[in-house]
Amino acid sequence: MGWHRDEEWFDIDVLWFREQPRVPFRAFAVALPALPSFSSPAETGLAASRSRRLAAQAARKRRLATRTAPAVALVVGSASMLSYSALRPAGAARSALQEDPPSLSFRFGFKGIEISETPVPPWHAAPGSRERRQTFPAVEWHRATSVGLPYGGHLVGGTQFPVAGGDWVTWNPATDSVPNEPHRLYGNERTVRTLISVIGAYRASHPDAPRVVVGDLSFRDGGRMDQHVSHQNGLDVDVYYPRRDRHLSAPIATSQVDHALAQDLLDRFVAAGAQVIFVGFGTGLRGPSGVVVPYPNHENHMHVRFADPG
Repeated sequence: MGWHRDEEWFDIDVLWFREQPRVPFRAFAVALPALPSFSSPAETGLAASRSRRLAAQAARKRRLATRTAPAVALVVGSASMLSYSALRPAGAARSALQEDPPSLSFRFGFKGIEISETPVPPWHAAPGSRERRQTFPAVEWHRATSVGLPYGGHLVGGTQFPVAGGDWVTWNPATDSVPNEPHRLYGNERTVRTLISVIGAYRASHPDAPRVVVGDLSFRDGGRMDQHVSHQNGLDVDVYYPRRDRHLSAPIATSQVDHALAQDLLDRFVAAGAQVIFVGFGTGLRGPSGVVVPYPNHENHMHVRFADPG
């Protein structure tokens, strides 16, 4: 066989691809050239690992305090709820029917899903006695303007609901703990006055009942609020159902709800002029049609909305 122009001949010692010796993947990986490094190598050891974990936890807390994503709820069962945050797609239409999920009653931990309970001890009044009422801090009242809609607006000149009082505690749904952050407790003056009045009358009628657990109102200037779709113009407030065990925290199942006390508290908000109150389907709470509205994700709290006083 002769040689022709533009042909290349290989030496007989050259091995074809299929004849190449098989190289283990690990050896092949080691033989790869080092990729350029874009960051300094991670430190090793228990101390460095703990430092990174604490930094990640601190970053998560900062994100919780500043995030503006609405919350979406996943129904785990008829009596328990699991909520998580999800970003609204750009340009998505807002809907009046989208309501807020309950507090995060479950957390993801190293052992899987864990029940989150705040370490607030249950309160039990001595037989025949009344709890000594505390005076809440003086309220700095402001004539507010609720601009726009509860799920698309803001608040001007809001009044801060007291963080704690003799008849209530405040609950932070972002951290599942008592008390709530002051900047999450701003509302229209009418909202705050009605809330204090209704809770005071309720506790006067039920001196042996536990204090009322109040959740979020709005931010100081309103606007988008983490954990919520609405709560944007100072007209909304979350009030958690009284628990049968008198634990001052959000219920994690409808079986924990004292339905008689919850119904009385709801009736008082209706009588005070609430525009609408969203309740859970499994709670069995009832009220005037169009005012008391069963709605998903409200199995552990009633969402009370007041009309704009103008």
